[in-house]
Amino acid sequence: MYKMMVKLVRVFADIEAVQSVAIAAKTQIENFRPLIPLLQCLRNPGMRQRHWENLSEETGVDLTWGPLTTFNDMLGLGIEKYADLIKQSADGASKEYSIEQTLEKMMAEWEDNRLDIQPYKATGTFIMKISEEQQQMLDDHIVLTQQLSFSPFKGPFEEKIDEWEIKLKVTAEVIEEWMDVQKQWMYLEPIFTSEDITKQLPVESKKYKSMERAWKRIMRNALELPQVIEYCGDRRLLESLRDANHVLQVVQKGLSEYLETKRTIFPRLYFLSDDELLEILSQARNPLAVQPHLRKCFENIARLTFADDLLITQMFSSEEECVNLDPPLYPSGNVENWLLVVESTMKNTIRTTLGASLLDLYGKERKDWVLCWPGQVVIACSQVFWTAHVESGIQENNLPSFLHDTLLVNLDSLRTLVKGMLTFLQREILSALIVIEVHSRDVTQTLVDLHIRSANDFDWISQLRYYWVELQMKVRAVNAEFNYGYEYLGNSGRLVITPLTDRCYLTLTGALHLKFGGAPAGPAGTGKTETVKDLAKAFAIQCVVFNCSDQLDFMAMGKFFKGLASSGAWACFDEFNRIDIEVLSVVAQQIATIQKAQQARLDRLVFEGAEIMLKESCAVFITMNPGYAGRTELPDNLKALFRPVSMMVPDYSLIAEISLFSFGFGNAKQLANKITTTFKLSSEQLSSQDHYDFGMRAVKTVISVAGNLKRENPNMDERQICLRALRDVNVPKFLKDDLKLFNEYVKKVIQLYETTIVRHGLMLVGPTGSGKTKVSGFCLHINVYNNITYQYFIITLDMRIFHHNY
Repeated sequence: MYKMMVKLVRVFADIEAVQSVAIAAKTQIENFRPLIPLLQCLRNPGMRQRHWENLSEETGVDLTWGPLTTFNDMLGLGIEKYADLIKQSADGASKEYSIEQTLEKMMAEWEDNRLDIQPYKATGTFIMKISEEQQQMLDDHIVLTQQLSFSPFKGPFEEKIDEWEIKLKVTAEVIEEWMDVQKQWMYLEPIFTSEDITKQLPVESKKYKSMERAWKRIMRNALELPQVIEYCGDRRLLESLRDANHVLQVVQKGLSEYLETKRTIFPRLYFLSDDELLEILSQARNPLAVQPHLRKCFENIARLTFADDLLITQMFSSEEECVNLDPPLYPSGNVENWLLVVESTMKNTIRTTLGASLLDLYGKERKDWVLCWPGQVVIACSQVFWTAHVESGIQENNLPSFLHDTLLVNLDSLRTLVKGMLTFLQREILSALIVIEVHSRDVTQTLVDLHIRSANDFDWISQLRYYWVELQMKVRAVNAEFNYGYEYLGNSGRLVITPLTDRCYLTLTGALHLKFGGAPAGPAGTGKTETVKDLAKAFAIQCVVFNCSDQLDFMAMGKFFKGLASSGAWACFDEFNRIDIEVLSVVAQQIATIQKAQQARLDRLVFEGAEIMLKESCAVFITMNPGYAGRTELPDNLKALFRPVSMMVPDYSLIAEISLFSFGFGNAKQLANKITTTFKLSSEQLSSQDHYDFGMRAVKTVISVAGNLKRENPNMDERQICLRALRDVNVPKFLKDDLKLFNEYVKKVIQLYETTIVRHGLMLVGPTGSGKTKVSGFCLHINVYNNITYQYFIITLDMRIFHHNY
């Protein structure tokens, strides 16, 4: 018992000792807790010797900080009395530390960041590439450094921040200048490696060579020291690049002036870009270098034939029609000079060929004559023949005789001929000629029906009339006379002339006579641009179609107008009202300058500070789609320069009929109606989709496909040809749901046809507009095609009765 009591006393004693220790520890902890913020401030990683020195000055306590200094040592100095000062100093040290860390991080990120230096072709030097990531990082660091420079705690690092900011900005400027120099050098390098250019531009070539030596030195140094900041952050490099850029701008200016002199001599070079023109000039000793660019300089010269001695003997159209040049020529002198001779020879060739063809016209049958001459000549001479005989028929009062005995006979012979075995070129000639001859037939028939007795009657003089006067071709419309342009047009197709086309021609020729422009306006697909192009073909003048956008500026337009005025070509600015209103105001002044000079009958004018040639045949046409998104309303001073023409709805059926007729279709009228009806039904019945087009463009596509099928299968049924053309063109673009509707419709026609074979009376049931009547119509056509003749009734839901007796 005693021993037990002793043990208990010892246990309680131990417990009391433990409790006293715990209480003492708790007391120490409670006493230490208020000192923790002070300890954190003293242990702040941003605290530097400067902060301790400042604290010593403010507190009067010698706060010497060393590796062996303890918190207890600090407390022994009575530092806890200055806790607020220490906290304030530590807060500032934290912000300074953040600035220091940010700055060091930026510098570290650029240490191993290198330029991408790569060899450039066979030039013996290099080019530099900067990735988007590098450019973005540079921009971000410039912004971040600027933010650091605005901080009130930047004091200890202000000089370092300023130096880094300057280095980053210099680097950015160097890279921007470097890329500009590099871009210009890459553009000019292949130009000034040409001996021809070097000889023609000795001053610019010398400056370029000097700049190129500096450029190669810069690139060699970059290859040896590719670190971005270390190499690019050099102001001397920036100055070198600026000097190089200045030299290149001088060289570029001299080059532009050199190109301008070439274009002044041969204005059609304005229709080539600088790159295309330089490609020709850099190979000045190789005349064949112009071949790829002829199509832009001329309406339809695709290539020239060069003999072994470089004698130019023939011109080819893009359709591979060949015309012998009269006379042949040698490409002597500079390229712009002999191209000017090519232009003159082309016009002389067409003029002399027209004269010879007209003499031959009266000595041969029409079906033989049309295959002996170029397509352009055939159409022009046929128009001269028609004009002369109509006026003669009016004066001698035998116009009906000319219509029936000559015009219709010739047209029938052409239609028979086009169905035969012909070459591609021959068929193209006949197709274009038939389109024109059909219009001549229709005009003549109108004159006969109206009993015209005077050659000055408006119904006659409102037409385009062709006259061969003193070995020159003249085109007349009302009281206006125009010189035939003799531009080689090749064997291109012609536009179907409808009453709408006639009215448009009447307005445009009236505008040309008064030296104004023409402005056809209307929805897409109504033939605005094609009408202008076809009128240019009628006059044998080059017509340059220019697709406008809001990216055009007045300088580009001015350059284009120089080419038009000097070359005498026409320009058709498609969707003209897409150009920005600010540019349109300047364009109005440019066009007005040209038109006023034309009205004054000048042959030269000052245009934008330069004196240029002016040919009377030049004209400007614009087409517009009013009300479309992104279109601009024309300013009043621009509207006054053009005569407006409204083109809303073309005659689809008539255009389709004449086009099919020109391809040799015998039943053209009925087939044209079927095609246009199909598109009308499609636009009404099928869903509305952005890519669906059931307008004139779609009709022309179907007719073109049908013409090709007709040539490939001359004995195939014409209705099958048109049906196949419709399917080939339309089915691929139909959506799945619309295709089901289309196929379902065909299926119902077949079902109805099969039912009529076994039933004499039947009823079609369906909602209004579901195609009940049309289905019955198709079914009856099938029966007629299969020579099934019997009597039956078809009754639709609304009890309308169709009685067909075959």
